[in-house]
Amino acid sequence: MPLRLDPSFREQLAASDRAFVGMWVCSGSPLLAEVAAGSGLDWLLIDMEHSANTLDSVLVQLQAVAAYPIAPLVRVPSNDTVAIKQVLDLGAQNLIVPMVSSADEARAAVSATRYPPEGVRGVGSALARSARWNRVDRYLQESAQHVSLTVQIETAAGVEAAADIAAVDGVDAVFVGPSDLSASMGLLGQQTHPDVTAAVERVFAAVKAAGKAVGVNAFDPAAADAYLAAGADFVAVGADVALLARASEALAARFTSADDGSRASY
Repeated sequence: MPLRLDPSFREQLAASDRAFVGMWVCSGSPLLAEVAAGSGLDWLLIDMEHSANTLDSVLVQLQAVAAYPIAPLVRVPSNDTVAIKQVLDLGAQNLIVPMVSSADEARAAVSATRYPPEGVRGVGSALARSARWNRVDRYLQESAQHVSLTVQIETAAGVEAAADIAAVDGVDAVFVGPSDLSASMGLLGQQTHPDVTAAVERVFAAVKAAGKAVGVNAFDPAAADAYLAAGADFVAVGADVALLARASEALAARFTSADDGSRASY
């Protein structure tokens, strides 16, 4: 049985003549993941670092979005060999590893995605959805071809090491996280501070010089536009929970803000 999987995120970015625009799925809901998958966006980030997502919920979300023309990426909780192995075995093709601040940390992430002798990924293909329970010919030999690894730079140290990180063989893309980066720079909560945006653009230049794709998180539309103009290859512009929060607040403001305190009746 051949491995019938979508092109990896690496391959999709390389084939595109425009930047990819995507969003986060943090709710843990396969229904919301499917709603987002049918939106027309290019990619989804299913997050395990800052959400209640578990291996079970990630699995059903991957299944829910598989029918849609969108690239799902899974962000693991940390740069941990076991976590990476488990998410790969679920069948995730595209991973984001957070808080990578050095070339050594990038190499560790790459190693976790590869079987020996190239890496340290544990062999459980007979038990795993990734290999269709050993129904895929040569999965062990060819699995690395179908895995795309994005590492996330989120610290001032990571900015300084961006060129070395991007140069690591097996790192396909770099994703910049301005929230943690701003905190690392002593500018907590100031993701669009000029010093932060300048640091992000320094990463852009270093990663592009290494011939790799680079992306950024930017929920502020003006910031997203600026990063796209600066050469971002992929941008995350929203999240399911944030969209629901803002939309529900707008509903409340619209229907409960009358001067007399009255509420709309239905």
